[in-house]
Amino acid sequence: MMDVVSRELRGDPCGRQPAELRMRERAIALRRRHPLEHRQVHPPQGGIGVERRRPVGVVVEEDPGVLIERLRDVDVLLIDKTGTLTEGRPRLSAIVAADGYAENEVLRCVADLERASEHPLARAIVDAAQVRGIAVGPVDNFASVTGQGVTGKVGHRSVAFGNDRLMKELSVDVTNVDAARFQADGATAMYCAIDGNFAGLVAVADPIKATSAEAVSSLRAAGIRLVMLTGDSERTANAVAEKLGIAEVVADASPQRKLERIRELKAAGLVVAMAGDGINDAPALAAADVGIAMGTGTDVAMATAAVTLVKGDLKGIVRAHRLSRATLTNIRQNLFFAFVYNGVGVPVAAGVLYPVWGLLLSPMLAAAAMSASSISVIGNALRLRSKQI
Repeated sequence: MMDVVSRELRGDPCGRQPAELRMRERAIALRRRHPLEHRQVHPPQGGIGVERRRPVGVVVEEDPGVLIERLRDVDVLLIDKTGTLTEGRPRLSAIVAADGYAENEVLRCVADLERASEHPLARAIVDAAQVRGIAVGPVDNFASVTGQGVTGKVGHRSVAFGNDRLMKELSVDVTNVDAARFQADGATAMYCAIDGNFAGLVAVADPIKATSAEAVSSLRAAGIRLVMLTGDSERTANAVAEKLGIAEVVADASPQRKLERIRELKAAGLVVAMAGDGINDAPALAAADVGIAMGTGTDVAMATAAVTLVKGDLKGIVRAHRLSRATLTNIRQNLFFAFVYNGVGVPVAAGVLYPVWGLLLSPMLAAAAMSASSISVIGNALRLRSKQI
């Protein structure tokens, strides 16, 4: 037994190292292999990435790490028109009253119906009535038909106001009404029926946001497929899409149709984002991989979406997408550095070079190398603070 112990302490003739030396190498290797830097590879970037979103004007409601990856991988962005691509502050542009009706009469009936609605188009009509000095009165039997319009009783008369689908459902003939001239300019044309008869057409124009064209161009350049998904008529939707350079348009889309379109794209294996601002957009926002609500929109939309653009500016999506890509790239860089660093350092610390060249790594150098590795990971992550997006 004493002979065995003696050989272990001295080093035996077969070239095996003394126990003291082996213990020293193992201690250095363990110190060198400390997993801290691997845990540091992801959290700094995730935190800094989310922090950078604050000045960008983006509020994140879900797990930031998951959302960063989803934003980076988005293939298709579906965009609502009113309040998302447009300002969401429409103005009454025209009233065309049918024979036997006056403009103010039509406007009063429509304003009465729309006064309780949160939709931007409804606010524009009520505001126009107030400007003209028309008093808005109560409505009985009010009903909202999703994706079509509203109905109710104004005084002793039954009034309906909405799109051509609502008129068709109520058997009101609007085929001879010239709505195309307003829709060609991007205005939304809606029909008013009183007691089952066509009473007039109301056109509301919603200007395109000044930043929408630039945002659309940047998103296309990033390789994201853009689709306008709107409840507006095909003519109105196409007019706005043409101005912005959006090739795909799904018009006359009800909330159910928007939801179905998102499911179709997801079933095709695509990562889908949806941007909208209204109550009608809420189901689609919830179903998308990334739901993006406009901060200028309804509370329901913001509560449903994973991301809120505080200023309602689509350029926030562009910056968030760029930041997500930069964050994931930074994480990959740090993983590469960490594994390469350890792939070289751990074998040397374990004494691989000792039998050949007699080289060993000092415990102090191993500790310094470990600190340098962690500092390099954090330093690389901090570059995200100054990155131009």
